[in-house]
Amino acid sequence: MRRSATLPPLPSLRAFAAVGRLLSFRKAGEELLITQSAVSHHVKQLEDYLGTALFERHGRTISLTAAGQAFLARVDAGFATIEAGVREVRGDPATVRVSLLPSFAANWLVPRLPDFRALHPEIVVELDPSLETVDLGQGTADLAIRYGAPGWPGLDAECLMREALTPVLSGTEEPLREPGDVLQHTLLLSRRETDWQMWAKACGVDFAKARTLQLVDYNLVLQAAAEGQGIAMGRLSLVRERLRNGALVAPLPVVQAQDDAAYWLLSAKGRGLPKSAAAFRQWLLGEARAFAESA
Repeated sequence: MRRSATLPPLPSLRAFAAVGRLLSFRKAGEELLITQSAVSHHVKQLEDYLGTALFERHGRTISLTAAGQAFLARVDAGFATIEAGVREVRGDPATVRVSLLPSFAANWLVPRLPDFRALHPEIVVELDPSLETVDLGQGTADLAIRYGAPGWPGLDAECLMREALTPVLSGTEEPLREPGDVLQHTLLLSRRETDWQMWAKACGVDFAKARTLQLVDYNLVLQAAAEGQGIAMGRLSLVRERLRNGALVAPLPVVQAQDDAAYWLLSAKGRGLPKSAAAFRQWLLGEARAFAESA
């Protein structure tokens, strides 16, 4: 079969995409199950074919050139299109894979999924609840939802919604009458202390004097608070139902957080979304807007 006059060899494109994502010839070789020297050969072959350098070498590190960055976006989009075409020809169901925090999945997203399924019965939603970083460029997920401050290198990030923060506790606990009363209790922490620090600073409470208990997962924090083991920092987007049914109470001021306490919808930078993921993204952004307007 005659080789295309304009398309480079496929192995070179695969090697380039892996190195461009990982910024490491060694790691790319491990992923592709070939030697580091073979990866280097494929990339050099591609650079010769294109007539331009795709990487800049800095001793033991590398970075993409401007041409490399632009070409990587095209190559990633091309592979994504081919993958989608293969699924269509094989008759695979349309799937969207979402990596997200377990607390956001359980307390906000899962109750709303029946609405998405009613709109798009042809799309299968696969949720991967995880606290760990996910490599969206590697194709392990189409979208990710994470919580925290802005700044997600190498990713396209959209602010899904901002949080409002207030301490929550069991109604059986000693009542809280003013912000400083929280220091008389154990403060329950998830993986990050930032929520408590933000609220304490806004309300004039010295967080450094607090007695704390680290529980890592926010679902565990809420469960411990409901059982009277301490006070949780309530993210109102996630605890609204527990406040309505009386499992938790929120007697103290609410602090409206800004971008430092927000949910972010993340996708691989410069890589087009499959139709199923694009449909889920559009629905999710609409649900978040409606939720914010109902608060």
